[in-house]
Amino acid sequence: MLHVRWLGRVAYRDAHALQRGLFESSPDDHLLLLEHPHVYTLGVRADLANVLVPPHEVGADLVRADRGGDVTYHGPGQLTGYPILHVGGRGRLTDTVAYVRSVEQLVIDALADLGITSGRLDRYPGVWIEDRKVCAVGVKLTRGRSMHGFALNVDPDLTMFDHIVPCGIREHGVTSLRAEGFDIAMADVVEAIAARAIDRWGGSGHTRADVADFDTSVQLRRRPSGLQIGERKPAWLRAKVQIGGDYLRLKRTMRDLDLVTVCEEAGCPNIFECWEAGTATFMINGERCTRACGFCLVDTRHPLALDDAEPKRVAEAVDRMGLSHAVITAVARDDLDDGGAAAFAATIEAVRARRPDCAVEVLIPDCKGDAGALETIFAARPDVLNHNIETVARLQRTVRPSAGYARSLSVLARAKGAGLRTKSGLILGMGETDAEVRDALADLRGVGVDIVTIGQYLRPTAAHLPVARWVAPAEFDALAAHGHVLGIPHVEASPMTRSSYHAREAAEAAS
Repeated sequence: MLHVRWLGRVAYRDAHALQRGLFESSPDDHLLLLEHPHVYTLGVRADLANVLVPPHEVGADLVRADRGGDVTYHGPGQLTGYPILHVGGRGRLTDTVAYVRSVEQLVIDALADLGITSGRLDRYPGVWIEDRKVCAVGVKLTRGRSMHGFALNVDPDLTMFDHIVPCGIREHGVTSLRAEGFDIAMADVVEAIAARAIDRWGGSGHTRADVADFDTSVQLRRRPSGLQIGERKPAWLRAKVQIGGDYLRLKRTMRDLDLVTVCEEAGCPNIFECWEAGTATFMINGERCTRACGFCLVDTRHPLALDDAEPKRVAEAVDRMGLSHAVITAVARDDLDDGGAAAFAATIEAVRARRPDCAVEVLIPDCKGDAGALETIFAARPDVLNHNIETVARLQRTVRPSAGYARSLSVLARAKGAGLRTKSGLILGMGETDAEVRDALADLRGVGVDIVTIGQYLRPTAAHLPVARWVAPAEFDALAAHGHVLGIPHVEASPMTRSSYHAREAAEAAS
């Protein structure tokens, strides 16, 4: 099965982490299509002398990549493709030269479909228009699988190539489709490449999902339609109020210790059931979030300073409640250099010092993809690392405009690569289709996620995204069954499911 994904603009390090996660964990084939912010990458045998100007002086990063080839440039207006394929075995490509030729031919054929004549140049890899390179190719093959791929110049800033010796080739220049007189939209090039990839590599079936940001300005202005906020909920969404002794005891504990729970801040419908059972999800790093996702009730005013004593208070609450499984989450804190990562690590440490037999699950923001910040959390070795993708690829920009589908998958891939048990969640009823949910489940399976939660979106206020539909319990059951078929160890799916619902039971089931 080939999964083709248009991901929009993705930081190089996020894309590389996602590639590696798919390479290590997915049983299927993938083609990631995207653009990068300005970055120069060096192949394993690259000559630094071919970098003529310090990249930071021209607003670009410099990254050492584990691919073949010399130095190249990636940036806006360039379509970068990363095929993660099985390339060994009977009847399949078995060597690097044959694979590179296959990638070149895919691009040549796609350009021909767009009315553009291109080809090869003796002794030089890539795709050329006469003696000008329009597409670089640099790959890595190991253990019968591929990484990295091609970079097709649609309409990038060609002056960025003046600061390097592209691919170490001094005698030939670089061009783009626009420079050659072809005014072709990126969306049309993506379609041509995707079609040829499906024809060449998708013989056993394929899926296609796009982060719909070819015109982000239009998408972010578009307000999706849905049910009226006062419309009566189905019977299966009416939570039972249970204000008993355990609920009141836990509420007093939270107030006594001046702690915040996401149960209250996010208006979770399961609060009575979970609190009556003596479980809650602690929210650290304050109660004000620096992002404004379209589904979330959490306060978005300017955040306050961190409370250094908060980790110990959380640990005391865990001890008082006698928890065997504690869940800790946080608002997004993009105002902090580490995105709040150090507080997660400190809270994990404090809980374990106070109650060593308690499992600790964390539900983390993406920390803007910062590798150091994420490693701070990973090094604290939580028993479960949760990061939610929230919705399907197409709705990412509408539902959570400050986040990214590829970045979230890369966070999960990095956590899995660090040896952690990983978890993610989806909210249904914001305009997605069942097919898109199945695609998202395939992507989560691709990066090795162990636990997935799927629940119904409930609109907090009239200012939030509308509910597009009520998803019936049988539909949740069918999606859970599909997740199991894909190979996800545990899928918790029901109208009332939330990220931390039955967290201990889910962790045990996936172990």
